[in-house]
Order: sequence, then C-alpha cells, then structure tokens
Amino acid sequence: MFDQLNALPADPLLGLIGAFREDSNPDKVDLGVGVYKDETGHTAIMTSIQKAAKRHMETENSKTYIGPGGVVGFVEGIKQLVLGADSSILMDSRVSGLQTPGGCGALRVGSEFLSRMKEDLTVWVSDPTWANHIPLISAAGLKIKTYPYFDNTTSAVNFDAMDAKLAELGPSDIVLLHGCCHNPTGADLSFEHWQRIAERANKQGFIPFVDIAYQGLGDGIIEDVKGVRYLSSQVEEMLIATSCSKNYGLYRERTGTLLVQTKNASQAKAIETQIQDVARANYSMSPAYGGFLVDIVLHDAALRTEWENELNSMAVRVKSLRRNLLEKIEQRGINKDFSFITQQKGMFTYLGITKEQVQRLRNEFSIYMADSSRINVAGLNTHCLDYVADALKAVV
Repeated sequence: MFDQLNALPADPLLGLIGAFREDSNPDKVDLGVGVYKDETGHTAIMTSIQKAAKRHMETENSKTYIGPGGVVGFVEGIKQLVLGADSSILMDSRVSGLQTPGGCGALRVGSEFLSRMKEDLTVWVSDPTWANHIPLISAAGLKIKTYPYFDNTTSAVNFDAMDAKLAELGPSDIVLLHGCCHNPTGADLSFEHWQRIAERANKQGFIPFVDIAYQGLGDGIIEDVKGVRYLSSQVEEMLIATSCSKNYGLYRERTGTLLVQTKNASQAKAIETQIQDVARANYSMSPAYGGFLVDIVLHDAALRTEWENELNSMAVRVKSLRRNLLEKIEQRGINKDFSFITQQKGMFTYLGITKEQVQRLRNEFSIYMADSSRINVAGLNTHCLDYVADALKAVV
C-alpha cells in the first residue's frame, strides 16, 4: 500500500531551519522561523514560567486526566486576559472555552466546529496571511478565499479594499482576523478599522474568527486587544483562537485556547459540549502542563507582574530593533523607502524586496528569510545589524 507514496517537499519556513543549521558561515543570520530570540540568539524560558514550573512540580501529585476542557483556571484566565475581567460578555457567561494543543489546535477545532454548524461555509483570510492558516482550515472541509489586506506599495493595510470585500459577504461567511501583530506583514488594523469591521459583521451577518498569538508583543497587553474587545462587545457571535507560544515562551508545550462567543449562556453551554466533542474526535484531551503554568502565572500577583514586565521588555526590544535597523538602512542611502519598518507591529515585517533578492541574501550573505521577504525582527541583534544593512544595500 505504501509503495505508491512519494516524499513531500519540506515546508518552506521549516526547511530554512535545516539550511541555516548546515550553513558554516560564522556571520549567518536566521530571520526566518518565527520564534522570539534574545540578544544572544537564544529562546530562553521566561523567569516567571520557570518559577511557576518549580511550584507546579513541587505540588503536583497526580498525572491523571484533567477533563476534556483542559485546565479550568487557565481557560478562565485567558478569557479575562483577552476580553477583560470586566467584560459584560464574560459576566453573562456567553463565552465557552477549551484548552487546545497550541493556537494551531484552536484553529483546527474551531474550523471543525464551524463545519458541523452549517454546510457550504467559506472562511475568508487576509492576503497575505500566516501560511499554516490554509492547511489547518481547509483540512476541516471549509472553503478558503482571500480578502484584500496588505498594500505592497505603501506597506500598510489597504482597508478600503478590505472593507469593500467584507461588504459583499453574508451569513455563510467566516472572516479570519489577526488580533494584533499581523503575521506575516506586521501591518495592523487600527481601532477605527475594528469599529468598521464590527459594523460590517452586524450588517452583513458574517462571523469573525480572531487569531491572536502575539498579545503583549505589539503596543501592550491591553492595547493589543482593544479592537478585539470592542468587536466582542458589538457582535453576538465570534470565535477566538489564542496561543501561549510567543507571549509565554511555551512553544514546545503547545498551549492555546479556543473561545466561542454566542448569544446567551444556554447556547454557550451547548457549544462547550460541541467543541469538546470535536477535540475528543481529534486528540481526546490537550496536554495539560503549559496550561498549569499559565494558570499559576495569571493568578499569582507577583508572578503576573513579573511576567508582564518580561513580556514588555521583549516588546520594547523588538521596537528598538526596528528603529535601529531602519537607522542602519538610512545611513547607507539605500534607494528604497523602508520607513514602514518602524510603523508596523510585533515580530514580523515584510521587507518588500523580490524573491531573487531574498535568494541573493541567502546565497551570498547567509541571511535567511522567507521568500516573501518576511523577516522575524526578533532574530536580529545589535551585533548583526550592520551586516544585514550592508547586505541589503548590496542586493537592493
């Protein structure tokens, strides 16, 4: 049976890992894979998480199942982190939640849940969007189409074009939105944009599906979800996928949540059984460890403050790297406007250079990035900025 199978090509981004590892150039720079790195290029465990892990290991006395919904305190904590402790939606018990294996698990469970609700649904994703959105959603049997989002000329959101497309949608459409720190472009929706999206959703009847994986790495923990909270307050139904990989550094622990907002508490209870059933059919129950750690951090005042300070320092460093990279580029008089670098949010930015120029950076300078020219800003450091700027001048 297996004789007919051929090897699949490597994932473009994950393939960069192997290529970078095998590169012997001592000046090589990895700007491809989207993980946060410190000044030494290390993805360290956050101190608040280390302390939570120590406490958990000292107190845990069983490895039995914790239930299909996951760590209850973790799920409730994420609800409040995203929507606000004073959210009337939460107070009215209109949000069901489920711990998932990372943000990917949340997106997949949410997609399969939607496929059960109604036939012939279409999920609209931004052009461009995170590459893994496509297989995660389409594998659940949903159709995928794109709405205009990024203007390559201005390196900013083309909201007029986006809004015009949303005006054509209806009750059989799901609109996937990036909550903050858009991946891959770094071009975020403004609060005014979120207000207009809420108006469109109510008028057209489409359901928003928000993917938020970088809360706290843009303008701040609360600032990054201002638009999401407004949207939640204005619509009856929506879905939210969250991830703890970036803002808690729990990459390998695969820790996330799916939140489903509906019209009333009784519907929320029914939906909770539905999403648990979807999870049961896929992986039964989520790994609990990461949920335990985040639960501890969110509900211990001292650890929460320490985590917020650590996260803020990461965000500040990324902003500083953006400013410094732009300064180095401008010092070299490169004949291209890169000012958008400091206007975008979070870990990613599109450099707006050609695939051929990206290949030259890789082949001639051992600087690795996606073919689209998306770079992980957190992959930079003060030691390599001049080298990267010189390489950019050489190829641009």
